[in-house]
Amino acid sequence: MSSQRLCLTLLALTVSDPAFAQTATDTFDVTITIADDCEITSTETLDFGTSGVLTAAVDQTATLEVTCTTGTPYDIGFDAGAAVGASTALRGMTSPATDIITYQLFQNAGRTVNWGNTVPTDTVASIGTGSAQALTIYGRVPAQSTPATGVYTDTVTATVTF
Repeated sequence: MSSQRLCLTLLALTVSDPAFAQTATDTFDVTITIADDCEITSTETLDFGTSGVLTAAVDQTATLEVTCTTGTPYDIGFDAGAAVGASTALRGMTSPATDIITYQLFQNAGRTVNWGNTVPTDTVASIGTGSAQALTIYGRVPAQSTPATGVYTDTVTATVTF
């Protein structure tokens, strides 16, 4: 074997041998900034079911979930809904014929603390945990004159203030 060929073979072995490889390193930073934030992550229909005459109160519950960054104080409030003349103290479900069935939303199982939309007067306050927090909505259709048969609905807007 010629000396030139031997040198090329040795050079090829030297270049491809990892024992002779060179490296360079550097570092870089990785960051994220978490800001106060809240999201309403789940809502459930408050369904009072099917009823005949409304001579007694009809109670039902629904769940709303909110997720806020850990340590973020927040308030959840509900508006008056879409019925004409409704308030946060007495809301209304309407039928296509515009009949109204009144109902109320409460913060507690005893249905004594109204759930409205004025921070901090009649909203529910809490502090974020970084995970979904479930809040129970306590609804009541009070005894009242029974309107015509039909499906009665309303749309309430939930607002999280943080």
